Amino acid sequence: MQYALLIYDDEANAPERWDAARREALFAEYAKMRADMVAQGVFLAAQRLAPTDAATTVHVRNGEALVTDGPFAETKEALGGFYLIECADLDAALAWARRIPSARQGRIEVRPVFGSA
Repeated sequence: MQYALLIYDDEANAPERWDAARREALFAEYAKMRADMVAQGVFLAAQRLAPTDAATTVHVRNGEALVTDGPFAETKEALGGFYLIECADLDAALAWARRIPSARQGRIEVRPVFGSA
């Protein structure tokens, strides 16, 4: 079964605002976790997203498209990246979600991918 591990965090606390040592330690944690995912055969994809101020939102209603700058909703925590993994069940996916370093200050949403069973 495939699961999306969606990483939500406060953009005001982005690693780019941290000192170099703290930032490098976080990125090293992410690299280790990814290597472990690859070694265990669960890793499918991962990507960090640009900040929400780089987003563009499209709404189509009654055949008319409205394009606006920025995210759809203004929230403190924004989607900052994701992992796509394949593992046996939800418990296994939750175990990986707990290892994501951003879970310590943000939230990780674990969502099954349709049609992946």
